[in-house]
Amino acid sequence: MESYDLIIIGGGPAGLAAAVAARDNGIESILILERDKDLGGILNQCIHNGFGLHTFKEELTGPEYAARFIAQVKERGIEYKLNTMVMDISSDKVVTAMNRQEGMIMLQAKAVILAMGCRERSRGALNIPGYRPAGIYSAGTAQRLVNMEGFMPGREVVILGSGDIGLIMARRMTLEGAKVKVVAELMPYSGGLKRNIVQCLDDFGIPLKLSHTVIDIEGKNRVEAVTIAEVGPDRKPIPGTEERYTCDTLLLSCGLIPENELSRSAGVEISPITSGPVVNDSLETNIQGVFACGNVLHVHDLVDYVSQEASAAGRNAADYILHGHGENAKQVEILPQGGVRYTVPKYVRPEEMEDSLTVRFRVGDVYKNCAIATYFDDQLISRRKRPVMAPGEMEQVVLQKAKLAEYPDMKHITIKIEEA
Repeated sequence: MESYDLIIIGGGPAGLAAAVAARDNGIESILILERDKDLGGILNQCIHNGFGLHTFKEELTGPEYAARFIAQVKERGIEYKLNTMVMDISSDKVVTAMNRQEGMIMLQAKAVILAMGCRERSRGALNIPGYRPAGIYSAGTAQRLVNMEGFMPGREVVILGSGDIGLIMARRMTLEGAKVKVVAELMPYSGGLKRNIVQCLDDFGIPLKLSHTVIDIEGKNRVEAVTIAEVGPDRKPIPGTEERYTCDTLLLSCGLIPENELSRSAGVEISPITSGPVVNDSLETNIQGVFACGNVLHVHDLVDYVSQEASAAGRNAADYILHGHGENAKQVEILPQGGVRYTVPKYVRPEEMEDSLTVRFRVGDVYKNCAIATYFDDQLISRRKRPVMAPGEMEQVVLQKAKLAEYPDMKHITIKIEEA
């Protein structure tokens, strides 16, 4: 059995940034395992710009952003295996993987970083009635077909869901000559970034219908038409509000789910809200030496945040490999309340943490003229006014180690939304 100090599962933006950070913090023996034929992950099919504004201070396309990190990995001589599928991670960090060249391989790691990214919600999870004709795609599959395979899925398109990929595909299909009839969204707010709504829908005159969903799909061999209807507060269709659109393609952009089958089978504790691992301030899961970062942890809106988080995971994994753990360090739980759906991380170790810690979270609804308040037990520590907050945009609070040290007996930290 081969041994490595650090094994990283996933060669997308999270895995690459984590590998670079671990090498720069003194870890020589690193292996990246990637199931695709190239490094770069989902960025390879995201040919639109808007990446890298935080990390590189310039606007890049997805492949350009990935190429910079791939170059850093190659400069440092970090080992990687492509076309390699990880089958299992044991509790003592033995990784079982397989590929065509070596067959089944077992690798022993001192630490593991989970960076498997996320997948799209399928039609089966959405319970849309109708037959199963050709022409129904998830937005990410359509993106891969158009941008990488050079294949147009259809000419008349209806999109269900206003996640970022769906919005970007509305623009992409329009630019390729298709007619996007409508984007329907079940919720009363969009799931995507504001800039994508403006640049991808408004600029091209594509209507966005909030509080609408697909109630019927017509066609046996190929999609022929789709019926959408308005939904009430209970998310059930309102009779009499039906609208029928003839089309040959339906794209589904109904949310992303962290790819956590491996994590689950390894015994990692999974959050019921994010569907990602529960982690502490070093992004370590409940299994010692197993860290998680990027979209496998929770779904991010910007790849720059993925890279920042992954770099932190790489640094922390390096520290764990070189120095072990402060055993029995005190943990303080972060409680999300009043509209905050979850926080990453969930636990903070005031003595072990870095000087400052970025806590990221999403809100559960659209809030206007409100404030993000942070409490140490019942003591108000910070309050930041926000004119508008929406579930599609990630929010953050920065905790300072020096401030935490002033409250040695603190039981928990609360982050909540209050009226401004």
